[in-house]
Amino acid sequence: MTAKDVIEIVNLLNQNDIEVIIDGGWGVDALLEKQTRTHADLDVAVEHKDVPNIRALLEAKGYHEVPWGDTWECNFVLGDDSGHLFDVHSCTFDKAGNNVFGVKYPYDSLKGSGSINGLPVKCITPEWMVKFHSGYKLDENDYHDVKLLCNRFGIEIPKEYDEFAMG
Repeated sequence: MTAKDVIEIVNLLNQNDIEVIIDGGWGVDALLEKQTRTHADLDVAVEHKDVPNIRALLEAKGYHEVPWGDTWECNFVLGDDSGHLFDVHSCTFDKAGNNVFGVKYPYDSLKGSGSINGLPVKCITPEWMVKFHSGYKLDENDYHDVKLLCNRFGIEIPKEYDEFAMG
């Protein structure tokens, strides 16, 4: 997914009154306000009520559901024939900000801001982005992202990254 692809999807969804919170690798780059590596997909957090409209808008652009290991109604991947992958994470919050359905994002984690090629976007906050980069088998991309975030935002690199720092 190129920055141009990301901007196209974000603009399409925003123009249809769908709020998009950028997560994953593009979320890291949005926080850093520059692209630091290539990205296979675009991860987003959205309100679950918007899922039918998201599916319809992207299906009209040639996207279809792609089988994925952790697919369920609140976490699925849409792809097109050009290899673009759009990884959707949906959730629902009550009026008090409690997550009552879907992917268990903390409400405050969705309050970040950044930019992609100059386009202002909403994204996961730096602190939560670092926390979300843990608890699974880490790779060099994870270390790359976390190191840059921690350096930029004055966050301590989690201990589970020690093996990468020494390597």
